[in-house]
Parts: sequence; C-alpha cells; structure tokens
Amino acid sequence: MIYTALINIAIFQGIVLGLIILKSSLFNSNSNKYLAYLLFALSIVLLNYVFEIEGAFTSYPFLRFIDDIEWIFLLPVFIFLFIINRIDDTVRNRQKHYLYYIPFAYSSIVHITYDLSNVAGIYKIPDSSIFLINILMLIQLLFAVIIIPFLPLYSYFMIRHLKDSKEKKWIITLLTILYLLLLTWLTTYLVGLLLGLDISSTMSVLALSATFIIHWTAYIGIYKYKLAKDQDAVFNFLNTDVALSYSNLQMAENSTPEEYREAITVDNLYFQKLEHLCKEQHIYTDSTLNREKVAEKLGISPGYVSQIINTITGDNFANYINNYRVEAVKEMISNSEYENYNLLTMGLESGFTSKTTFYKAFKKVTGQTPNEYKNTSK
Repeated sequence: MIYTALINIAIFQGIVLGLIILKSSLFNSNSNKYLAYLLFALSIVLLNYVFEIEGAFTSYPFLRFIDDIEWIFLLPVFIFLFIINRIDDTVRNRQKHYLYYIPFAYSSIVHITYDLSNVAGIYKIPDSSIFLINILMLIQLLFAVIIIPFLPLYSYFMIRHLKDSKEKKWIITLLTILYLLLLTWLTTYLVGLLLGLDISSTMSVLALSATFIIHWTAYIGIYKYKLAKDQDAVFNFLNTDVALSYSNLQMAENSTPEEYREAITVDNLYFQKLEHLCKEQHIYTDSTLNREKVAEKLGISPGYVSQIINTITGDNFANYINNYRVEAVKEMISNSEYENYNLLTMGLESGFTSKTTFYKAFKKVTGQTPNEYKNTSK
C-alpha cells in the first residue's frame, strides 16, 4: 500500500536524520539534540500508527507496551527545549525543564500499569478499581488539553529572544506546522471521544502531514539552512581577506588544549578564528562585547556562536570570554608595569563591567579572590 510505504519512508528518514544530528560534529549542540529527539518521537508516533492500521497490536499484543507510552506528549516538549536552548543562558536557566516531562511520565505509568494486568496478565486489577482507572485516564486527558496547546504557545513567546532573523523565521515555521498538527490531533481526538464519531480518515491525513514535518526539517532546517550555509562559509573563510591564513590556523591549533584538537570541521575553523581574535586582537577587553558582536566578526549567527563554543569547550559564551579576561588580570598582577593599578582597575581594563562580575568570575576560574591571588603570587 502506497500510503503505508510513504509513512514507513518518513519513519526511516526521521530515525536516520535524528542519528545524524546526534552523531555529526557539524550539528552537535544542546539545542539540536532536542530536534533529534523530536524526530525520534514523531517517528515512533507514526510507527505506532502503522502498527494500528496493519493490525499488529492484535497479532502481537505485547507491542501495545510501545503504544502505551504517549509519545505525542513529548513533541511540544522537545520543540520547546529546542528553542529554549538556542537563546541566552539567563533566559534558559529560569526554566524548570523537568516539569514538562510530568504528563509523559504520568501517562506512561498509568497505561503500562493497566496493560501489565490487561495484556501481560502479571496481576489482576479488581473490578472495584476500574472507577479509579477511569479517573486516572481523565487526569491524563486533562494533561493533554493543557500541555499540547500551552507549550507551543509558550514557545512562540520565547522565540522573541532569538536574535538571528533567518534562524527565527524557519523555527517559527517549524513550530507553526507542528502546533497546527498537534492542535488538530487533539481536537479530532476529543470530538471522537465525546461524540463517538469515526475519526480514522482525519487521523490518516494527520499521519501523512506528520511525514511532511520530517521531510521539511531535513530539507529546510538541516540542508538549506545549515549545511548549504556552512559550505559557503568554509569557502569564504578560507578565501577572503577576513579569513585567517594557514599559518595562523596552525598557530591556533597548536596553542589550544588537547581536547580542542579535532578533525577540521566548520565549527573548528570558526572557533580557531575566535581564538585568534581573543589572543591577538584582545576583543574580550571590550566591556560591551556580546554574542552579536562576535557573530558579526565571524560572519555567522549569534546562536551558532554559542553552539560552537558549547560543543568544543563544553562552556557557555560568557564563561569563555571571562576566562580570557581573568587571564589578562593575572598577567597584569604579575607585570610590574601595572603595579600602580588597583585590582578593580585591572578588571575593568580587561573587559569586566563591574566589581561584582569581576570578583565572581575570577573566583570561579582560579578558586581565589583577586586579593588572595595577588597575595599568593608575590
């Protein structure tokens, strides 16, 4: 059947694409891993649908344990986490991410507990407890009515923190398509449940629409937006006046810690250029330096700057820049030319904006306050 074949192709593509995103250094970042998880969850939703229309749950009852897990609860969670991990740390850190998994965990526990009795026959739920099971199912339905419309709407609110207009445009499109799909699914499910109508034809259309999300993400989100852009970036990086010469790249490579020495990828090239800007041009001394300014110098998006730093160093943008500032202060302390400078002046000269941020960053990097370090270095 052509219809089933199309869905199976989308399932396979979603799983393969998710694995590529997780394993490839070109895509490896905290935000992109949630895009991979989104593709996995969507693929499993489609797989369960194929099992249902092919009668697999009747032939192989234990497959119902896969269907017991309401994977659809994860779709709004993963798209939200994908977006929230592409914005500033200060905004992201205010989110209690684990709370968004509660409906998924609750639904899975209720359904698996029920089918351990109904399907596996491990124990028998007494008839007197059926009323309680129905109450628990109603709570699950309440979770669906709350989480499925709310999280995508909240995601729209969070998108305003994205700085790059091109990035924002394609993410809004992805979110809108997914939101319409989820909202239509929820409405159809509720109508079928409350009015007892046959919703199979609508669900078939929704399943086919879900395959479009996987295909669209592969083409627009990954190929057109990311890979094609980076191919041009590599060419420009190596062939324009703003690019570093081979000798500068080699110098940067030799001066970085062992864990930074990976195969030369797009991320490495940009990171080496950033290292050069910090070490040779001391851009960190600019107290107004932010991701947007660095992104402009590198010719990439602010979100991509954060991804590169996080992927290669495991740290965020602010800490990465502050490490250079702390090292600059340490050099001043040991240099007799700056003996008439007080510590705060050294911090401000190195790019810190206040005494509080200076002392906090210095203590985080060295384990000592600036005064303690100065006294022990004499």
